[in-house]
Amino acid sequence: MKRTREKRELGDDNPDEGIFPASGSGRSERGTGRRLRGAVAHYLGTAIVSGAIQPGERLTGEVDNSAALNVSRSAYREAVQVLAAKGLVESRTKAGTRVLPRSRWNLLDPDVLAWAFSGEPDIGYVRDLFELRAIVEPAAARLAAERRDKADIRALREALTGMRRHTLATEAGRAADRDFHDAILRASRNDVLITLSASIGAAVSWTTQFKQRVRALPRDPVPDHVRVGDAIIAGDADEAEAAMRILVELALQDTSSSMG
Repeated sequence: MKRTREKRELGDDNPDEGIFPASGSGRSERGTGRRLRGAVAHYLGTAIVSGAIQPGERLTGEVDNSAALNVSRSAYREAVQVLAAKGLVESRTKAGTRVLPRSRWNLLDPDVLAWAFSGEPDIGYVRDLFELRAIVEPAAARLAAERRDKADIRALREALTGMRRHTLATEAGRAADRDFHDAILRASRNDVLITLSASIGAAVSWTTQFKQRVRALPRDPVPDHVRVGDAIIAGDADEAEAAMRILVELALQDTSSSMG
């Protein structure tokens, strides 16, 4: 039912009700700025990534959709621009705005990751994320063991301390987990790898949250991180690479189990 409603409101048919409740009597009271633009982008992005709006479908015109979503035309236009920047849609004069093929989407964009995990993520997408991590992170751990300095070691230790103290069941613990993976990429001293930091961190965070949506984590993953961190701190490149490979493999097993 949800997907049907989203298509009716945002696809080719004329929408008949808004998703954001009207406040007062005028659109000027409905809110503007980045927060509202982000809310609209989140709604549309989630609908697209979830498949409620399929590639090739045309979004209704700016006037109709801004009315359906109960936002100003400028807020709706800015939200579409956000989606376009992430490769989800393309707007053309007279042709309107259409959803682009999945191959055009920036699937590593942190917002796209968030939209994918706001519902039940596509199992193929989850697999792809872990395959990427299995390629990138063990190699990054090896480089980090070879190139880390005192600041990197301090960052790793602080992240591990945060994970132990808070556990990955909390936002503070998951933030420390992101810091841990970020510290490894930065310690690699490879600028191209470092550009993946936000994407890897978002993937780690969202999969960790997803694994706990129904039940607690099946096991404590902190010791897996400790083994990686200890190897990097000790400068043992072989052990760092192997430990990271195991960490990613076990994380995939836990996530697959959570997906049933």
